[in-house]
Formats: sequence, structure tokens, C-alpha cells
Amino acid sequence: MIFTHDTEHALAVVVDLINTGPAAAGVEGLAGPEELRAFLVRRRFSDVREVTGRDVAEFREQRDRFRAVFDAPDELSAVRLINEIIGAVRATPHLSDHDGYDWHVHFFAPGAPLAEHLAADCGMALAYVVSAGELDRLRTCEAPDCSRVLVDLSRNRCRRYCDSRTCGNRMHVAAYRARQREAAH
Repeated sequence: MIFTHDTEHALAVVVDLINTGPAAAGVEGLAGPEELRAFLVRRRFSDVREVTGRDVAEFREQRDRFRAVFDAPDELSAVRLINEIIGAVRATPHLSDHDGYDWHVHFFAPGAPLAEHLAADCGMALAYVVSAGELDRLRTCEAPDCSRVLVDLSRNRCRRYCDSRTCGNRMHVAAYRARQREAAH
């Protein structure tokens, strides 16, 4: 494990959220409150109340901010973007042991709006990535027709594709066929 469980969980939330966007999915994800609620359940968000259209709009805005971090041209740009994300919320660090998890830190204020919850916890996870000198682990899939993002948590930093079953397999098959064509000539 490179980061703590809660940091890795927050990074997975960031990736999943970014990959609901039109740049990654080809269609606009999080179309309404029902889709956002399903996202929150899938990502095991705690302290969730009623989900509104305003929450959807705010999650989409945060999604764009997180995507900008992955697309940042350099570390200083990424730091500036992360500081804007976490600087815009009321960070209230506190220990929690909800839902059967051991003690871990949440950065959102109890009862905070969903977008603040997202920005505080996920923004801090991105801050930990930078402070650990691991910004290069935030990547975009290397498949030519894919713009999904990923966090490479592999020990040797070798993950290149958002999903080994789709993009990875497709690229391996293409390379194999190219080798076969070359060997035939």
C-alpha cells in the first residue's frame, strides 16, 4: 500500500467521478440526482442526505476541477489547482470509524454539503499524492481512443491503461497483430 486506505479510497472516487464526464465516457454522466445517488452508494460515501439537482451541478463542477489536476502540465500547476479545491471548503479534520472501517480521517465538516465532502476528502487525497512526490501516478489512459484517467498504485509504476480488460487487451491484441503482419512479410 502506497497511501492509507482512506486516501486510496478517495483517489478511487476522484477517478470514478472524472470518468463519468463526457471527455472520458463520451456522454455526460451524472445526469440527475438518481445517478449521483447511485454513484455515492457505489463509492460508499458516508453522511449522505437527500441528493438534489444542485448537488449534481456541484459534483460536475468538482469533476472538472479534478480533471484539471490530472491534465496539469506540471507540478506547480497541479499544486495551484489542488490548493484552490481544498481552499474553497471548510476543512474540519476529524477521526471516524463508520461502516465497519477502523479509525480514519475525514476532512469535511460533519453535515457538510456533498460537494464540500467530496472536495475536502478527495482534495486532501490529491494533496497527499503531491506531497509524497507521486504526482506521476495520476495518469490518462494510454490507449489512443481513450481519455479516461487512472491512479497507478502498482509497485513498479507500470499501469498504462484505465482497464486491462478493455483498453489494455485491445492494445495488446493490436500489437500482436502488428507483429504477426510484420513476421509474414
